[in-house]
Amino acid sequence: MDLRQLAALAAVADHRSFSAAARALHTVQSNVSSHVAKLERELGVELVDRATGDLTDEGRLVVERARRVQTEVDAVVSDLAAHAGTITGRVRLGMIGTVGAWVLPHLIPALATGQPGIHIVIVDATTTSLLPQVVAGTLDAAVVNLPITDPDLRAEPLFEEERVVLAPPGHALARRKRGRIALAELSRHQLLLEPPGTAFRDDLDAAADRAGISLTALAEVDGMRALAALAQEGFGAAVLPATAAPIPPPLGWRRLEITGLGPRTVGLATSRRSRPSAPARAVIDAVRHVLHTEGPGRPGVRILDPGDPERS
Repeated sequence: MDLRQLAALAAVADHRSFSAAARALHTVQSNVSSHVAKLERELGVELVDRATGDLTDEGRLVVERARRVQTEVDAVVSDLAAHAGTITGRVRLGMIGTVGAWVLPHLIPALATGQPGIHIVIVDATTTSLLPQVVAGTLDAAVVNLPITDPDLRAEPLFEEERVVLAPPGHALARRKRGRIALAELSRHQLLLEPPGTAFRDDLDAAADRAGISLTALAEVDGMRALAALAQEGFGAAVLPATAAPIPPPLGWRRLEITGLGPRTVGLATSRRSRPSAPARAVIDAVRHVLHTEGPGRPGVRILDPGDPERS
């Protein structure tokens, strides 16, 4: 077994055919086929279904390991360069959209100035999409909603963010005189919500259970930016993190604080199976720096310091 065989199999997994994998690896199809066939003979199992181009169950297990191996090999090169005084390399950072909207405009220029040797790739997706990629090793780290229950992941809380309601013109909640609403009263309205199984929604449902009520969904959308966009298009009132609801809201819209409901926690997810490379650590430090410089000025956001109990 060698790295070329593992890389060939991973490329087939990513591109769903031997020919597409060959193009991605800048080689010929016969080389990819040969590497995969040798790996199959060595392991004594079929790794790719030739009829469909899909991996077999055994192939998926091998690719999962292969990605972690490649991540570690890349980290060796990056760490040695850092030891010599130069931080270079490619870092793939996942980030939920509501955080990326205000963090990335500061993070990307900061890295370009302070760490010009780092090539950063940002993956904008939901928490439920990002976490498996951190586990698989295709992302070096991800900024996501907490809590995280996967035992293969390490979570570092970064900040807390209040939850608010954004109501469009004409909605009953937009006609309220007070800028606050109790969770019990909110349960009387149909709402745009994230689906059950997401950390944001599960926290809402847990708070509702404690209050002896339940929330009614007008629609469920796994993606906070899409949820905010639906509210701002007038489809209904949405429960959102504070930074996803504009201040001041558009004319006729209403932004309401929710009493009796705790904040959401946003944190950094990394793999427990490997240590982040030097470039990844530099990017993570840059994320922390941006949060500490830009976060305190944002309504509803509380940056968590290393000594806070929430970060233990």
